[in-house]
Amino acid sequence: MFGKIQSTLILSLAISFQLFAQSDLPEVERRMISQGLVNIQKTDPNILVELKYSTTDNFLKKDIYGELTRAYLQPEMARRLGNASKSLAKLKPGYKLLVYDAARPNTAQYALWYALDDLKIPPGKKTMYVADPKIGSNHNFGCAIDLTVADERGQPIDMGTKFDFFGPLAYPRSEQQMLSAGKLTVRQIENRQLLRKVMTEAGFRVNTTEWWHFDGMSKSQARAKYGMIK
Repeated sequence: MFGKIQSTLILSLAISFQLFAQSDLPEVERRMISQGLVNIQKTDPNILVELKYSTTDNFLKKDIYGELTRAYLQPEMARRLGNASKSLAKLKPGYKLLVYDAARPNTAQYALWYALDDLKIPPGKKTMYVADPKIGSNHNFGCAIDLTVADERGQPIDMGTKFDFFGPLAYPRSEQQMLSAGKLTVRQIENRQLLRKVMTEAGFRVNTTEWWHFDGMSKSQARAKYGMIK
């Protein structure tokens, strides 16, 4: 009897501690946790995070995410990312994955969409930059990740362009063409190939127009399996 009481007490204390810890988080993070998403750095603390849309260092030059500074994914995606991180550490000791974007609430998708108006992007061309929030992107289902590789000093290695660069120079499908034209170097392509190797071996899919973007599944699969993040 005492053992049962003790176990119940320990469980109650654990739940209370978890609720207390979550109460210190921003509302957006609490909502994401309530929808089943997990903080990727709790899956693998070696993964670095610098959410670009929580800064002004992005193509919009605006802080879109506000209080959201930690990266979340669906548990299955977080496990895969952890496997990619471990593979990278074996291939290049001291190197780490550096995450620029992960799960994105649909409210943030709308904020990105409307922010394009400040850049005078014609309505018919908005989807060239941001997915229509009515439809969503894999980020809105917690099944996409934007990232790069950081060296032993925590600095991003040279991928030939910055994150969120729009144009053929960022296209994985155009790398050989860009190499022949002298616009990308062999080292830059090798760096991209390193990122693709660890990510694809972990079960992610390459995006043909963004070297930094990887999907865990198709959008239709993500929509069928997970709800859109509010």
